[in-house]
Amino acid sequence: MTPPAPAWLLLVTNLPGRNPTLRMRIWRAFKSAGAGLLRDGAYLLPNSERSREVLEEQGAEIKAAGGLVQVLSFDAESPEQNAELMALFDRTEEYGEAIQRLDALKRELAKLIEPEARQRLASIVREVAAIVARDFFPAEARKQMEAALADAEGALNARFAPDEPHAAHRKIRPRDRKDYRGRTWATRERLWIDRVASAWLIRRFIDPKAKFLWLKRVKDCPKSAVGFDFDGAEFTHVDSKVTFEVLMSSFSLEQDLGLAKLGALVHHLDVGGIPIAEGPGFATIMAGARSLQKDDDALLKAMTPVLDSLYAGYAGSDRKD
Repeated sequence: MTPPAPAWLLLVTNLPGRNPTLRMRIWRAFKSAGAGLLRDGAYLLPNSERSREVLEEQGAEIKAAGGLVQVLSFDAESPEQNAELMALFDRTEEYGEAIQRLDALKRELAKLIEPEARQRLASIVREVAAIVARDFFPAEARKQMEAALADAEGALNARFAPDEPHAAHRKIRPRDRKDYRGRTWATRERLWIDRVASAWLIRRFIDPKAKFLWLKRVKDCPKSAVGFDFDGAEFTHVDSKVTFEVLMSSFSLEQDLGLAKLGALVHHLDVGGIPIAEGPGFATIMAGARSLQKDDDALLKAMTPVLDSLYAGYAGSDRKD
């Protein structure tokens, strides 16, 4: 039986001479990776393949500059010592600073135009994503951060994309695509993330000849149209799924890994959750396009190549893996 791997990796180094540039570069690399500092020249990470790659990569750079490096693996001698080591990776303060920035953004929303508000949120989301990437021992602070982020995203959507649908509680029925060919599809005007992505999904994967009707009032939706992404629509939020994900489930598209990744992105931007790297950029592009385009037909046309490119990138990354 193979013994369990040691819990910790430690890089101990003696950097050569006075080389402030090298020291700063190494320090920044370890800080970005989330390493804990035991003392000057002693960097700690939880044992994982990625942690070893980071330590070995930085160790190689130190050796190339003439320094000495040792990478050691070990277990803590006691639960108390293990707790002390884990405390080096407590991200509570970092999450707290990000939550304060979110609170400030919410207070100032009434004075901001949409592109500025989206850009500020995108900046915070990037910051949070970086913290999450180095949060090796998620605790209550991370849950608070996720709730605060979802609340801020909800506040922005309420300000700039009102009338978001409430989640229905029902079983998602499988649908046959041939029953939805050449239809008119209707949703709320002034498209935002879920609606524009759903319209793209409909035209690309469900109904290539789809026509779209953008509604000022959802009660004016024609009975012959297929409604989506509003309360009472045929396709809308169901339980934890946003409309894009409901359409995927309804038309058996969930096995497409490119669409699954795109769905996770739409979900995060529409209802919150763990940040996704491409999210801030996509939201900023969407906000900019919405301010430039004269109507929703033009907006969908402008966003289609963006969504095509995201889908191709996601699908391509899976093939490469």
